[in-house]
Amino acid sequence: MDWWEGVDEARVLIAPDPSSTNEDDSGKFLSFRHPKSGDPTCYLFVDGNLQEVHWFKQPFGSWFLGDYVCEDGRLYIATPIDPVFVLLPLFEEARMKKKGDDSGMFRQLDEIMYVRDYPGYQYLSSAAEKSMQVVCDFQEMGSTKFFRLNDEKVLKWMCFKVEELRKTLVTLDKNFAARDKKDTLTDTVSIIGEYIKEEPWLNLLCCELRIDLNKETKALGAESIPSSEEGNLLDQGKNGNDAKNTGTRRQTSKKAKLETNSQNIKDMFSRATRKKK
Repeated sequence: MDWWEGVDEARVLIAPDPSSTNEDDSGKFLSFRHPKSGDPTCYLFVDGNLQEVHWFKQPFGSWFLGDYVCEDGRLYIATPIDPVFVLLPLFEEARMKKKGDDSGMFRQLDEIMYVRDYPGYQYLSSAAEKSMQVVCDFQEMGSTKFFRLNDEKVLKWMCFKVEELRKTLVTLDKNFAARDKKDTLTDTVSIIGEYIKEEPWLNLLCCELRIDLNKETKALGAESIPSSEEGNLLDQGKNGNDAKNTGTRRQTSKKAKLETNSQNIKDMFSRATRKKK
């Protein structure tokens, strides 16, 4: 049976097509704690790669699937995400770091990956062993590895992510590229900041890059604009199929000269956050 079969209702999902015919490897929807908010969040794990699942919905819409009309007009999209973002809170808690200069404890990977009420983390064990070495110190005893998060390595990894994302956004949109470097850096850090906790990581990153995120946002004179409904797969259906949702109140920064029929790149790439009424 394919991984998408057996669902209660039909959905339209854009996601990688699993290459494996093995049921265990073909793909799974997993629930993890969101790396910033800690709320249950849905991800797709397929072919050893982690995908974040979002949905987007216009005010009115449905899908025609063959002879069937799907009343849920949401479009679900799976996009790649670095597993380090998802695993960072687990490794931070696992080292049980004390105040001061204490670096914390080395912990076995199996211990770190065990999270009560979230069995899905077990599927990331292999990915964690490979990806978390970039932000951790580790020791080997026989065939067993012990990991401990290293703040300096985490900071270097975050700075690398910021610069790589900024370079990518510059190549994708001329309006973004035309803006002042400090403004583009601020927008890029704010995007990365949606996947890391303010304390200590976002504050540490802003300090390293000499950015006051709150001050810069106010200085840009941002204004709110309406948007369509967006969210994560687990956001909908908590209180029935038509649970009330509030779309993100995005902010547009002071803009450089805009080209006709173009979008601000920040609006295109901002991850939706939702407020409950």
